[in-house]
Amino acid sequence: MTYAFQAEGLVKRFGATTALDGIGLAARQGTVLGVLGPNGAGKTTAVRVLATLLRPDAGRATVGGLDVVRDAEAVRRAIGLTGQYASVDEDLTGTENLVLIGRLLDLRAAEARARARELLAHFELTEAAGRQTKTYSGGMRRRLDLAASLVGRPDVVFLDEPTTGLDPVRREDMWGIVRSLVADGATVLLTTQYLEEADALADEISVMDHGRVIAHGTPAELKRRVGGRHLELRPQDAGALPMAAAILAGATGHEPESPGRGVLTVPVEDDGTLGTVVRRLDEHGIGVAELALRLPDLDDVFFTLTGHGSAQENHEKGRAA
Repeated sequence: MTYAFQAEGLVKRFGATTALDGIGLAARQGTVLGVLGPNGAGKTTAVRVLATLLRPDAGRATVGGLDVVRDAEAVRRAIGLTGQYASVDEDLTGTENLVLIGRLLDLRAAEARARARELLAHFELTEAAGRQTKTYSGGMRRRLDLAASLVGRPDVVFLDEPTTGLDPVRREDMWGIVRSLVADGATVLLTTQYLEEADALADEISVMDHGRVIAHGTPAELKRRVGGRHLELRPQDAGALPMAAAILAGATGHEPESPGRGVLTVPVEDDGTLGTVVRRLDEHGIGVAELALRLPDLDDVFFTLTGHGSAQENHEKGRAA
């Protein structure tokens, strides 16, 4: 199989710290590879090696068949990179930033200006095009930074936590941009702390921890590794919980658990269980406020594989505490 980019056995050390411990990553052309992992897992280091910003101590990586060490200059012309923090020049206008990138990529002046106008319009920055970037909001800078990475129409785009710090609306906008890149034939490597982002965008996901890839697969494949489905039930009347629990136990063969708030949850193995539960609840006159068949999500995957929640989940728990 031919990959748009591929890494095999990558090792990178910083003194006594091993940031990458023999990882392998690969993505087919026109797909999104999501890379998940806690802070310090090695995600950004892997991106920097693939983008030729760091030389690996061992292993090999290619982008478009080009070796990232031996053919570094050619690789740089084939890729776009958006890091965790916007890297545009704050003293230049939006247009000047993009024209500068275009000129560095050997576009003629007229071509660079035309490409800048095209990207500014695509990222809804036309009205701010003549303003210094220092006057932009954080979301505008992120969009300009991504636009800068696309000036050369790269075949492969590395996005290192591109939506960090964006509000939900701007995050959704960025998701649309990623989808449009792939629709145009680009291949994207996306590192993210937002698990729903990986679920929404990634064709395949690699989970990293302590410098290693500890799991790889499609979102659905990773979810299946965690376990099966669960049925969640919340009766309208909390006094009906004991009878509802007995119904669930009888229908599934498992004693339900109660995570709180009048909710019961139980593993489900048979596709016909939901219908059986609905009939028995009706027979006993038990009204239902909520009844759902729940699949594992990437939060469950992340916790099972790494032993702790994602940075996003931990942040949300901290805010709720």
